[in-house]
This record gives sequence, structure tokens and C-alpha cells, in this order.
Amino acid sequence: MREKGISGSTLKMIAVVTMLIDHTAAVLLARILLADGTALHEGMLLVYNIMRMIGRIAFPIFCFLLVEGFLHTRAPRKYALRLGLFALISEIPFDLAFHAELLEGSYQNVFFTLWIGLLTMMGFAAIERHAEWKMGLRTVLYAAAVCAGMAAAELFGCDYGALGVMCILILYLFRRDRKQQILAGCLAFVWWEWPAVFAFLPVYFYNGKRGWRLKYLFYIFYPAHLLVLYGIACAIGYGAVSVV
Repeated sequence: MREKGISGSTLKMIAVVTMLIDHTAAVLLARILLADGTALHEGMLLVYNIMRMIGRIAFPIFCFLLVEGFLHTRAPRKYALRLGLFALISEIPFDLAFHAELLEGSYQNVFFTLWIGLLTMMGFAAIERHAEWKMGLRTVLYAAAVCAGMAAAELFGCDYGALGVMCILILYLFRRDRKQQILAGCLAFVWWEWPAVFAFLPVYFYNGKRGWRLKYLFYIFYPAHLLVLYGIACAIGYGAVSVV
């Protein structure tokens, strides 16, 4: 591990800040543009697009940190339980922020995507522990795990869908070589969300250290900031507008 570089907590802060920029545009500016889409808002549309591009940096970093968290946790089942619990907690804030409804079943928050990605990695790890199994059997099981994870993300309408789970798995499969992992991550994202490749610049400088103890920062910040943004939308008169 490098002595210098970017710690895991710094990576997490970069992801949180870029996510906030993205959601400020998606929850607030999008409502104004949808409700009052006039020529007066052409400048706002440009700002909106720039903010959403910046926001593309967040998800790849969260995927990378998820892989790192899985590799270093001593209790993967508790990790999965915690992630799944906060996915449920975050659903009402997510639905209010993006659908202006308490509960909306067609599109689920990103915690569910990360949770499914984590469960799929757990399946991969379970298969990897059985080196005595024949290669053909392990290949079939790996393929089944990939298909199950991607299908679940699509079936439940998770944010980023099957592609999000696929990108998590790619980062996991190339975990043993950072440069290969970054290259694979860039190739995975560039063809469908090219601004996301800039996320791998800070990932390159990751030094393998935890940094500040911010274990629950993302868990708490995610639903909290969505509620705050929705509250602002209501305060300025756009709370009833759906942006999805």
C-alpha cells in the first residue's frame, strides 16, 4: 500500500459531494425546467447538464468502495444486512425526491443496486472457495450468479439496473491488479456513461487505507439529503412535480 495518496474516506467524500451535485440538479433544477421550460431557463439547462455530468463520478467510486468493503469485512452477512436495511429506509426519501410519491414501485434507489452487487460478489466468493470443483461446473455457476444479479437489478427496477451490477462485478473480478481494475472499469463505463471514467482518477491514487472513520456517512447522508432536497422543492412550490 502506498504511504501517500487518497484514503478510502477521502474517496467516499468525493463520491458524496459529486452525488449531492448530481441530485441537486436532478431533484431541484429538473423540477423547475419541467414545470417552466421556457427560454428563460436555457442557462439553467446548461448548468443542469454540467451538474449531472459531474454526478456521474459518484457511482463508480461507490462501486469500487463496495468491492473494497467486501474484501476487507470480517462479516459479509452483516454488511449485506446493513446495506439492505438502508435500501429499505432510503426508499421513501428516494420516491419523494424523484417521484413526488411516498412509495413508487417501478424505480428503486441505488442502495438496492449496491446490495444486489454485494450479494452477487458473495456468490462469486462462495464458488471461488471450492477450487476442487470442476472448471466447467464453476463456470456455469459463475454465469448463473452474473445472470441472477443482473436480472434482479432489472426486475426490481434498480438505479443503474443490470449495467450497475455488471460494473460492480467487473471491479471485483479485476481486484488483484489496480491498473487492470481501473482499465476494466473505464471500459465498462465509457460506452454508456462516459463522464464516469473520471471517477477512476482518484481511484488510481487510492492508498488502501481507511482514513477517517466514516462508516455510516453514506448510509445516513443518502436518505437525509434526498429529504432535504425534496423539502426545498416543496418550499419553492415544485414538490408535486415528478422528475422520473
